Amino acid sequence: MAQTQQLGQQLGPFVAVDPVVDRMRALRSAWHPADGVAVFNRVYLTVTEEIGHAIEAGTFEDRRAAATLDVRFAERYLAAVDSLAGGGPAPACWRPLFHYRRHPGVRPLQFALAGINAHIGHDLALAVVDACRDLECAPADLEDEFDRVGDVLVLLEERIREELMPGPDLLELADPLTHLLGCWSLDRARDGAWLAARSLWQLRGLPELAGEFTERLDRSVGLVGRMLLTPLTRP
Repeated sequence: MAQTQQLGQQLGPFVAVDPVVDRMRALRSAWHPADGVAVFNRVYLTVTEEIGHAIEAGTFEDRRAAATLDVRFAERYLAAVDSLAGGGPAPACWRPLFHYRRHPGVRPLQFALAGINAHIGHDLALAVVDACRDLECAPADLEDEFDRVGDVLVLLEERIREELMPGPDLLELADPLTHLLGCWSLDRARDGAWLAARSLWQLRGLPELAGEFTERLDRSVGLVGRMLLTPLTRP
């Protein structure tokens, strides 16, 4: 957890993305490629690198806002990893992925989308609120950055499905997998995250209600993640 907090302390007007990218690269080297969390980490590292390149290229009108949101977002995932590594509890949204990360009946595509579900459905809303506090602004002021980050995630999800979906030789497996994954939508998850962020911002002066809202959000996203990780037996 302390390591994650140090990343936030390095936050500046532009170079803030590099430390979280370095952390994810270190995790990629440390974990076995077949580990379910490692599958998600590779996917998320690609996203973070692409967003970092977009910030450098001036794609975002407000570089500082984009970098702040990106870093606060990544820190939520890294904090969950750090908590588990230190023997502490992980948020409910991440528990299914951590629990099933070595299950032989769960496919790489399921691991990747379960991680995206946890990160978008729960972490993104909290990251928007974190960024608003850092930047002393309201969620509406970050809507453009939120939408651009979301656009990158949509493109990445398409790539993930293309790369990780089983081929024609595994049609017996792909049929239930296609049905299972068809129940989840990144667009709906992103819309839900934006609504949750705005709601949490309105509740910021009511810590008890905000805490209850966050806890319910965490649990509901975790339930979806458990569904996405339904083991599918090999033919």
